[in-house]
Amino acid sequence: MMIVQAAILGIIQGLTEFLPVSSSGHLIVVPWLFGWQDLGLTFDVALHVGTLLALVIYFWKDWVGILKRWKQPLLWLIVAGCVPAAVAGYKFDAYFETVFRSPVLVGMFMIAMGLLLWLAEAAGKKIRELDAVNMKDSLIIGCAQVLALMPGVSRAGITITAGLFTGFTREAAARFSFLLAMPIVAGAALMKLKHVIVAGLPQNEHTPFAAGILCSAVTGFLAIKFLLRFLHKHTLYVFVWYRLVFGALILLIYYLR
Repeated sequence: MMIVQAAILGIIQGLTEFLPVSSSGHLIVVPWLFGWQDLGLTFDVALHVGTLLALVIYFWKDWVGILKRWKQPLLWLIVAGCVPAAVAGYKFDAYFETVFRSPVLVGMFMIAMGLLLWLAEAAGKKIRELDAVNMKDSLIIGCAQVLALMPGVSRAGITITAGLFTGFTREAAARFSFLLAMPIVAGAALMKLKHVIVAGLPQNEHTPFAAGILCSAVTGFLAIKFLLRFLHKHTLYVFVWYRLVFGALILLIYYLR
């Protein structure tokens, strides 16, 4: 059963990490709903490694180009945008992962972020492309990314929302969000992997570990591809409604139990 859970949670992680619906929120709520056991830090590492692989595979050409043109602004704008979340994550990640793990808080953040996403979709000018990003934009989006430490907010959701508020098109906001994600996801994976290396990988966790990596990597890649194509012609309102309905259901189930 642990392997099945690992595969299901890997799929959920891959899909929800890159869609604006909160992977951390889903990974708290789904085991809570079904009474599943906590698969532990090892599996958390597997999920981060899987989503990192998805980012590397999808954006490797972009990153090769960015690194080749390292003297040009985009690389340093990405670095600047990552600093706020990197510092906050290093100092407060463990705090937020424990204090904010309540399904009630996840439901509330799902709804609040849904309303904020709706406002950004309605009010954003959507006229700027990725090549127009500047240091001010990068810092605004980077600071907004700090809020993603709270389960239910969504890293992709808050960065895309901030991108829309600064006038970017949906696709440009999503692409910059994904470029910002790679260093952050890599850093999170390395921080958690350090503990696994010290403690070692338990004998019975090899297969769940592999299943989590594979499922999150494959579904993460598909989610990135889907969202960039979807936002080329569609609005974000479907994700707004998903967040509002899902958040309300979480609260309803919690108070009826």
